[in-house]
Amino acid sequence: MDDVEAIKQLKARYFRLMDTKDWAGFRAVFTPDVRVDVSGDGAGVYEGLDVFMTMLEPTLCEVVTVHHGHTPEIEITSPTTATGIWAMEDHLRFPPGGPVGELHGYGHYHETYVKVDGDWRIKSTKLVRLRLDLS
Repeated sequence: MDDVEAIKQLKARYFRLMDTKDWAGFRAVFTPDVRVDVSGDGAGVYEGLDVFMTMLEPTLCEVVTVHHGHTPEIEITSPTTATGIWAMEDHLRFPPGGPVGELHGYGHYHETYVKVDGDWRIKSTKLVRLRLDLS
């Protein structure tokens, strides 16, 4: 499998594992020192996988989520590094008493990747939203 396809499969696993709440599998798509920027959602910037997961798991554990990624623009920048931009759409349905009933968002993920021991991992990700519908 070529590197671009491997990165596409990595991001597909990211979406599936998040939506199925497979947190152990989800952790495996990142580097331990991942930088996650969701400040556009008001959620902040997280340095390190443990810090990110400490926020994410309790935030989404009771939320039904559906994430889609589309039309990736992936550039291999060296034998072990790459960048990517993914168009995205997500639907989140919060339990009763949550901050909102439903969230429907659109935007882009801007990412960097590194190859570690032959496998691609997400090194950094930044979510930039174009639109957010709340109900």
